[in-house]
Amino acid sequence: MFIGAGVIALTAFISPYRADRDRALVGLGNFIGIYCECPVDVCEQRGAKGLYIKARQGVIAELVGISPLCEVPEAPELLLNTASQPLETCVDQVLALLRLRNSIA
Repeated sequence: MFIGAGVIALTAFISPYRADRDRALVGLGNFIGIYCECPVDVCEQRGAKGLYIKARQGVIAELVGISPLCEVPEAPELLLNTASQPLETCVDQVLALLRLRNSIA
């Protein structure tokens, strides 16, 4: 629906399995895969709800990064290392990619 209307939809998904990232669902030219790489220990430090601690204690059955492990994308269009790059840098990289692909001016 968004693609047909010419709208860019930026969405964030936790998709630990490669099979769940099938680009054919939206058309190959309409999908830009951006992988936000961040070590589990950094995610755990940032986690305000303590979910990683609960997962390690067995209170939560499944939490991506603990169980199941994430299948890293094989060829994302953009790789952002959110542990070492400031948020502003990551945003600038996304905008630069969209400009490069003539998706935005």
